[in-house]
Amino acid sequence: MDKRLSLLMFSGDYDKAMAGLILANTARDMGMEVTMFFAFWGLSLIRDPDKMTLEDKTAYEKMLDLFTPKGPEALPMSRMNFSGLGKWMLEEMMEEQDAPRLIHFLKGARKKQVKFYACKLSVDIMGFKQEEFLPETEIVEAKVYLEDALTSDIQLFI
Repeated sequence: MDKRLSLLMFSGDYDKAMAGLILANTARDMGMEVTMFFAFWGLSLIRDPDKMTLEDKTAYEKMLDLFTPKGPEALPMSRMNFSGLGKWMLEEMMEEQDAPRLIHFLKGARKKQVKFYACKLSVDIMGFKQEEFLPETEIVEAKVYLEDALTSDIQLFI
């Protein structure tokens, strides 16, 4: 199958990240090529919590770092978060259904070689560094994503 899926991940919400990663994994299972382009809050999904640093960051960048989720497991729910209670309830319900957690879908996408692109402008504005991201992440300009999306069969914005 020579089909391609292009996902633009703008949201930093747990449930929206789940939706994007479920689609990415399913598309790869169907033999599709998949690209995920992460911008602004979506970058939280591909930051490695073990490699985050405050070194060489401005005061604003340090403050932003304090208030952004520390990796995929720390993402909040988009609705009904209730200070984390809503996310906990969802994870409990998923466990009861033997459904994989977000981190498992992320690991699956990495293993299946989904392309991870980080928006260069978003990375620069937010003060993130290449080494803070998962190793598969390539920092690219929006033009690279748009050229990829133009040749994709399906484009989705999450």
